[in-house]
Amino acid sequence: MLRRMYDWVMSLAASRHAPLGLFAISFAESSFFPIPPDVMLAPMVLAKPEKAWRYAALCTLASVVGGILGYAIGFFLEQPAQQLLAMLGKPTALADAECWYARWGSWVIIAKGFTPIPFKLVTITSGLLHFSFLTFIVAATVTRGARFFLVAGVVKKFGPAMLPVIEKRLALFAGILIALLVIGLTASHFLGGSSGGACAA
Repeated sequence: MLRRMYDWVMSLAASRHAPLGLFAISFAESSFFPIPPDVMLAPMVLAKPEKAWRYAALCTLASVVGGILGYAIGFFLEQPAQQLLAMLGKPTALADAECWYARWGSWVIIAKGFTPIPFKLVTITSGLLHFSFLTFIVAATVTRGARFFLVAGVVKKFGPAMLPVIEKRLALFAGILIALLVIGLTASHFLGGSSGGACAA
């Protein structure tokens, strides 16, 4: 089923409805759809490199608007939101996120939103935890914009051969950022005499 969705997204990228489709996929991926918009953004930029930045901006806007829906699901529909997280294979996401958000706030959104981790996990848990909505919007815009403009820029300059490298580097950069957060958390625990336990990664 997932493969059929992927093939459908790729075929949509080649159609005359591609911009509308890109907006719809980017919006849906932030709250419930499993396919990341990158797989549609890349071939669209490859086909029309002169529109790379327009497509990246469209992707960012739709992802943030979709993130608002994900936030609302978590904020207003607590039980269905927790069931959705469990269906996504993250039954402990709320407990893990509560620890991270309490210590690092918007940096959690920025770090995880930049990686291949499904953004819906971030948006729904942000709502469940009643995280500051304004801070959520700012952090979501920063992290999704950075990701999509990076993808569009690399594809525009180097072509599709660089896409596997992009994915590896996204994970690497996010991993470094998360590692720094863990180091800071550990330091605050020992130097500040905190009694709280370590957060799960």
